[in-house]
Amino acid sequence: MLLFTPGPTPVPESVRLAMATPTLHHRTPEFEEIFKETREELFKLFHTDEVIMLASSGTGAMEAAVTNLCHDTLLSVNAGKFGERFGKIAVATGLQNVEIKHEWNRPATVEEVVAAIKANPSVDAVAIQISESAGGLRHPVEEIAAAVKAINPSIMIIADGITAVGVEPIDVTNIDCLIAGSQKALMLPPGLAILGLSNAAIEKTGEGKGYYLNLASEIKKQKQNTTAYTAATTLIIGLRAVLQEIESQGGIDKLYVDTALRAEATGKALQSLGLHIYPASPAPSMITIDDENAKEIRDLLKTEFSVNVAGGQDHLKGKIFRINQMGLIAPYEMVAAVNAVELALAKLGRRAFDGTASRVFNETYFKSILGTN
Repeated sequence: MLLFTPGPTPVPESVRLAMATPTLHHRTPEFEEIFKETREELFKLFHTDEVIMLASSGTGAMEAAVTNLCHDTLLSVNAGKFGERFGKIAVATGLQNVEIKHEWNRPATVEEVVAAIKANPSVDAVAIQISESAGGLRHPVEEIAAAVKAINPSIMIIADGITAVGVEPIDVTNIDCLIAGSQKALMLPPGLAILGLSNAAIEKTGEGKGYYLNLASEIKKQKQNTTAYTAATTLIIGLRAVLQEIESQGGIDKLYVDTALRAEATGKALQSLGLHIYPASPAPSMITIDDENAKEIRDLLKTEFSVNVAGGQDHLKGKIFRINQMGLIAPYEMVAAVNAVELALAKLGRRAFDGTASRVFNETYFKSILGTN
């Protein structure tokens, strides 16, 4: 079965083997050295002033960011399940929440965020997804962050990069907290979250908020190459192996180029079959197709062709399917996926199978590599 869900993503064999080594105690010099090496690699990936690792899902990191960096009112952008979640976290933790709400295929604009900031002077943090995976949408986060900082530099910008870190270059100049999760482009099992913090964010944490998700206590400990509480030792060993694997295959910049090219080729291949890409501003982390036969296509992909893709949630359940582009994906696997979609359409009587999808993918992907586009 080819796993093409946008999280969890497949774990490379070299990483699985690294995590299969004997368990280390987290309060030992041996593990502290692994922790140190992993942190050093994370700084290269995040380009932030500080990075911390939490034994948590991405949602735990979202809550840590909100509770530590927002002291009054959060402005959240809700264009999917995860943007909605930021607002729910604010309310659940006793903060005020101002929400900008969109359909899941429409990105936020700089103008509406600026208007909301000016209309709500109590806002001290903005939370937004870079890639909103509920619909495969890319928000213009860097432009929004710059505009907010021009109005009030003390407003914290919290950017959910859970399906963006390791997928595309992110300009963190005006971002105070960049969040990542292990089970996405970092190609690990779920359970580890990473936050990249600016110096302004570190200062804002002060003594920190909460207990387990207290960022101040984690910053203090992780600078000493340990954690405030029990570390996710196996996942951190795996993360070091992932970052080493990426480096061995040409480095993070090559991964960005490969991911963008693969996403472009996949999108063109599916569009050549008459399918429609759902978001107005697609994220390179996944291709999202809206279609009246989305459920039937997804079921056929899994049962007939051993390709597992994700569906939609809430009002998009049965109306979209999402194909992952995150991580180290071999082109031949992507060809198999688009070929399976074409076969599924043939099974549904939508069009005759003629190999169009694989041809368009190959022409787009490999001609670009050869520089013949």
